[in-house]
Amino acid sequence: MKNVDDLIASAAELTDQNLSKGTIADELNVSRETASWLVKRSGAVPRDTSQRIPDIDDLQDVHIDWSAVGEDSNRMTAIAMAMTDLLANHGRDIDLTVGIEKAGAPIASLVASELETSFATYAPSKHQRVEADTQESGGAFSRNFAPVHGRECYIVDDTITSGTTMRETIEAIRSDGGNPLACVVLVDKQGVDELADVPVYSLFQVIQIQ
Repeated sequence: MKNVDDLIASAAELTDQNLSKGTIADELNVSRETASWLVKRSGAVPRDTSQRIPDIDDLQDVHIDWSAVGEDSNRMTAIAMAMTDLLANHGRDIDLTVGIEKAGAPIASLVASELETSFATYAPSKHQRVEADTQESGGAFSRNFAPVHGRECYIVDDTITSGTTMRETIEAIRSDGGNPLACVVLVDKQGVDELADVPVYSLFQVIQIQ
């Protein structure tokens, strides 16, 4: 995607697929506030209208398009190797890598392969929905992959936008009896060194200068 018009068109397409605002935000690598604004600009009818639509002057966001990496398995593997190298600086053996769905999961599977660990995925609350109203339900770990109970783990995602999803994942792992030791992402929009007392590593940081 090259410009805002492309983002607006994509937001309309995703809205027509009845995706939640959280999923649209994840697909476009923007905050949910930005996703709401893009949907509004597109004229599409959103599935939920519970979120305030911000004015353009209220938005402070950066769109990250890493599809050139995501569309090629060799590039994905190279990125995963670089992210694994960042985790090596943490200097502690672990036995589980947790990927945050959707985009973080395929990267995490490659990181898990590099680290020779088990693999788990977490679907955050922004991808869940209670159909009876417009409130999001809690997140969940997939039963198709490894359990987190009693295990020390790394968390992998593609982007930190506000930090909410990563923080939620950390707390979910702890609630399930796991011990998150470090997080690693492709791009960090917040420039954080840690979240919920867990170190955060990133290949790239986006810093807004105003």
